[in-house]
Amino acid sequence: MSSHGRITVVTASSVSGPVPQPFLHDLVSCVKAPTVTLSGVDGQLRASGAQGVLSHDRRVLSELRVDVDGHEPEPTGHGLRGAGHAHFTGIVRHLGDDGADPTVRLERQRFARADGVTDRLELVNNARVAIAATVCVHVAADFATADAIKQDGAQHGGRPPASSGPGTVEWDGGELRTSLTAPGATVEPHAAGAVLSWDVELPPRSSWTADVEVTAAFAAGPPANAFGPADGAGWDAVAVTGRSDLARLTERSVDDLDALALADPLAPSDTFLAAGSPWFFTLFGRDSLWAARFTLPLGTGLALGTLRTLARRQGRRHDPDTAEAPGKILHEVRIPAAGSWLPPVYFGTVDATALWVCLLHDAWRWGLPAADVADLLDPLEAALRWLTTDADPDDDGFLEYVDTSGRGLTNQGWKDSGDSIQFPDGTIAEPPIALSEAQAYAHEAALAGAALLDAFGRPGSAPLRDWATALRSRFASAFWVADEKGRFPAIALDGAKRPVDTVTSNLGHLLGTGLLGPDEAAVVADRLGRPDLDAGYGLRTMSADAAGFNPLGYHAGSIWPHDTAIAVRGLVADGFPGVAASLAGGLLRAAPDFAYRLPELFAGTDARAGEPVLAYPAACRPQAWSAATVIALLQAALGLTADVPAGVLRVAPDPAFAAWFPLRVEGLRVAGQPLAVAVGADGRADVRTTAALTVETV
Repeated sequence: MSSHGRITVVTASSVSGPVPQPFLHDLVSCVKAPTVTLSGVDGQLRASGAQGVLSHDRRVLSELRVDVDGHEPEPTGHGLRGAGHAHFTGIVRHLGDDGADPTVRLERQRFARADGVTDRLELVNNARVAIAATVCVHVAADFATADAIKQDGAQHGGRPPASSGPGTVEWDGGELRTSLTAPGATVEPHAAGAVLSWDVELPPRSSWTADVEVTAAFAAGPPANAFGPADGAGWDAVAVTGRSDLARLTERSVDDLDALALADPLAPSDTFLAAGSPWFFTLFGRDSLWAARFTLPLGTGLALGTLRTLARRQGRRHDPDTAEAPGKILHEVRIPAAGSWLPPVYFGTVDATALWVCLLHDAWRWGLPAADVADLLDPLEAALRWLTTDADPDDDGFLEYVDTSGRGLTNQGWKDSGDSIQFPDGTIAEPPIALSEAQAYAHEAALAGAALLDAFGRPGSAPLRDWATALRSRFASAFWVADEKGRFPAIALDGAKRPVDTVTSNLGHLLGTGLLGPDEAAVVADRLGRPDLDAGYGLRTMSADAAGFNPLGYHAGSIWPHDTAIAVRGLVADGFPGVAASLAGGLLRAAPDFAYRLPELFAGTDARAGEPVLAYPAACRPQAWSAATVIALLQAALGLTADVPAGVLRVAPDPAFAAWFPLRVEGLRVAGQPLAVAVGADGRADVRTTAALTVETV
């Protein structure tokens, strides 16, 4: 498993049967990176599945369960009031007035913090009579690692407290320690945890309140690779006026992105987005880069923090055990003791290096100050050297990957599960693998890098442009295949240089990169718009016509919001807004089923056939590039592009997105200045900014 909780680990054959991953879709998630609290809809944290408080890849509390006189309150409702704030209501049925109407309830407010969580309990007596009750909180901590939890829940009982006293309990988890405070509570420790209790007497029409505060801390200070909390992503308040579903999706997504922000301990002012909850509160090259790229219309600060944080850890040497190479951008970072089977700093990714270059270029165009760009030109040149040398180990002209260590990821693109690269009959492709989208990213990066080198007076742009031209020609010769519906680019070349001729969502990643000519782009756009890929809820990862298609397949038929957004960006860039609007509308159609918190992925069911939206039960939520998707969709609908070095901002809303208008978006930024864009029902744009740019509208 790597960036997204997949069910295959190293190879498709490494698991002899189904892996009982704990389900996440029905849990309430309160997030403030690097901590998350996962509970049932009743607010209880039970010793079951993935439930608990997780921090720094350890479960620092595995149970926090409340009862009143031995009776658990019966849930009547809950709501997420923010990324880290949830409210639960339960009826206490054995207390209160005679009759059918409930008169006693337990209100439970949960507030996530970067170092833990606070639960505020309020026993409310609306009865005409006084009540007396004992409120108990059952707590436990098991310190299971995230890697163990996501295999089967790893619920093997709690540990005895290291110490306890009136209103306090502490556990020693080795590197991490957990403390719990509950003022006024009597504490009874036992071998697997503790019970805290209050004897409560309440007159009619009154209430009682108690706070239970859980704090996790490192015993000897943060270890290597532990990222600290950030004070949000640094954006202005974002407001969308128009369609209520779009407004709600934006509000929830931006709040979640703020909650996923982490800071680099080597430079705490540099902020990036953790990949997602609950397994990935850390730095991921590909995930953090795409999330920062999607959100550039909100400002360039997050992009700068992401670029710097990754550049500090850029590859310096060749190491087959970690897949490190000079100039290469890493895949993920982990705390050494957190139980991950991958090396703590792992470079097994074929695409993050090109995406780093593309983000630097795009951030420059959105107004990243020249001095900040100049500081990153040395890492840029190192990244470009890797792209044009080490990324092609067999010198066939294509970027490719193979895990030579035997302990890393078999697949090293964004579809990094063991069965993601398969032929139409379901046969798994053998490595080395040359992914189609890796070539597209590299082509775009070479041209982007050349533009930056020219703009900042550095040599080397001409060879990069020549390299990109040659790659484009090679791709056209080697990747294009055909089936009964016509021509299309294969997802990859396998180790024997055979095209893996399955129709997949990877097609969308080729658009907007310059790799395809206009006629080729039109063919790809047509394939993306057909019902075997466009499910009506977004873009399927694999065609429904393929033998290996499974609507709940991780990379074999499911829908990933970020994957759809990448296709939408490319379609708009290459002039196919109709297909883009259809795919974007599909995500809006699915969003209410997830309370406007789009998950990492969901099932590729068929909206046109009336099939319902289905959760992928183990999907992370919130997840950075899924939450960032809405900003990419808004940018596509507005036709919003920036070229600050050239002094131009363009807003060109397309009639294909007419169902989204009227629309007003505030809280955007360009060239460091506020930007607001409004599009009327007639499609005309009104742009307000203090940036010194020429604004072009259509």
